[in-house]
Amino acid sequence: MTATRTEPAAQADAWEELRTTALLGTDRRPLPAPAGSPALVAAATAVDRTDPATALLELAALTAVRRRAGARPATGPSGGAAAAPADPRPELPVAAARRLTVLLEGRSGSAGGTLANLTELLPQWLATARARGLRPPAALVPALLDSARARSELRGDVVALAGPLGRWLAERNPDWRFVLRTATDAPGTGGAGDTGTAGDTGSPDTAGDPAAPGDEHRIWHEGLFAERVTHLTRLRRTDPAAGLDLLRGTWTTERAEDRLLFLDALQDGLSPADEPFLEAALGDRSKNVRATAAELLSTLPGSALATRMAERARAAVRLAGTGRALLVTPPAECDAAMQRDGVAPKSPTGRGERAWWFGEIVAATPLRTWTDDTGLTPARLLGLPVGDAGPDGKGAGQADGTWTDDLREGWARAAVRQHDADWARALLGPTPRPGRDGRTARTAGAPAKLLAVLPASERAAWTAAFIQAHGLGEAFQLLGACATPWTPPLSTAVVAALERAARSGTYPWSHSGVLGMTERALAPEAAPAVEALASDAAPDTAWAETFARLAGTLRFRAAMLAELDV
Repeated sequence: MTATRTEPAAQADAWEELRTTALLGTDRRPLPAPAGSPALVAAATAVDRTDPATALLELAALTAVRRRAGARPATGPSGGAAAAPADPRPELPVAAARRLTVLLEGRSGSAGGTLANLTELLPQWLATARARGLRPPAALVPALLDSARARSELRGDVVALAGPLGRWLAERNPDWRFVLRTATDAPGTGGAGDTGTAGDTGSPDTAGDPAAPGDEHRIWHEGLFAERVTHLTRLRRTDPAAGLDLLRGTWTTERAEDRLLFLDALQDGLSPADEPFLEAALGDRSKNVRATAAELLSTLPGSALATRMAERARAAVRLAGTGRALLVTPPAECDAAMQRDGVAPKSPTGRGERAWWFGEIVAATPLRTWTDDTGLTPARLLGLPVGDAGPDGKGAGQADGTWTDDLREGWARAAVRQHDADWARALLGPTPRPGRDGRTARTAGAPAKLLAVLPASERAAWTAAFIQAHGLGEAFQLLGACATPWTPPLSTAVVAALERAARSGTYPWSHSGVLGMTERALAPEAAPAVEALASDAAPDTAWAETFARLAGTLRFRAAMLAELDV
């Protein structure tokens, strides 16, 4: 029940007088005369006015108490509120619901301080419960929504789990309005993953249906920016052509920063049908919009932009002689046509301008251009020496590696952009081995990004081999690219590396990033091996405490996941 305040005009004026005096200062405006009920006037008259500032605060306190005490209950709407829609999903098992309460409160239960920060385990619980198609008890939905309000990374899973009840509550509590702006993967089902669209009324015939007559146009033309992005994203997942038509209709009136994020939404369902729109966006007045349009077009191998970049790449790189080397002639200038295709004339990275232009061209060229033109596999091309073609374009007779890094970096960016597993595999190569000075040989591009292009099992195997050879010092980003929970071989490699680190005399906090990830991602089946490390470690040492905490967390996660396995 809500409350309303009824206040005579004279009393409201008295409060305004106090506020004005506070703003101007008691040295510039005298204290107002007492007003209100006889009791309030008597109390205000008794205030010691020797110190005007103190007296002003005392008068404000008296008036505030009267105002709050004057609140009267409002009359509720006639007929009562409509009930929340039914949710057909099975409810969480009792044990899982209790576990959720513990996770939401961040308590470690009977284990005391021997567990990881439990709030960091909440995302895994949410993702698993969502995948199982379960729904939380109604009493826990408000706490779930509060957690997602504070942590935006939880919103997708929380909104899906909360389901119709979460949407119903969000329509009645402004603090949870984010529910109506959060896109999920299964719109319109009323079950897991369904949150409806921004602006849903909650009525049974339209709730959760982004295609309800007229509704999508109201959201697009009247909604908040986040609501519009969410709606466009969801529409692109189900009907890419309709999403493009919606965006095209208002494109010229959108702000530059909004156009940029709307373009990002076109990644969902991107196809040759989007090319004319993106080609036109290459002439946008915003350089960021132009660059984003160019990057999207470069992921369409048959686009006109990709063809233009391939021609520039052929002019910049040629196979010398009988295929013994690659000779590079980087662009001499960044002409207007290159700039329109997304190549910035000034390098933002500090590299030389010609190297920058060359890298941008290679990154936007379809990778099949190189294999089709030369008849060589990615691995063979990567094995060729690279040199400068020289002013006459014939090269010095022997490749000197001048442009090797630039060419490989461009290929790596193209492999990530085009999701080409063959090229990513070739660029990663076998697990890098330490050089003669003990340092790891450099891999072209960002290995973690290249790994993300490969299947999950291959990512885990490559990372496990890397850790076996080099330990955990450079493995943080690689581990982050691996699917969780980690596979048994990867988990075994991580545990063995932790054991080596403990024996080498290093401190746990030198691996704090990896340890935090390990608590969340290590396979729970590794708990016995970690417990053995805790037993073998010297008592009352940092490593003994670290291993005990990790083992306790693995046991907790094992129980947590078992409770959801219904």
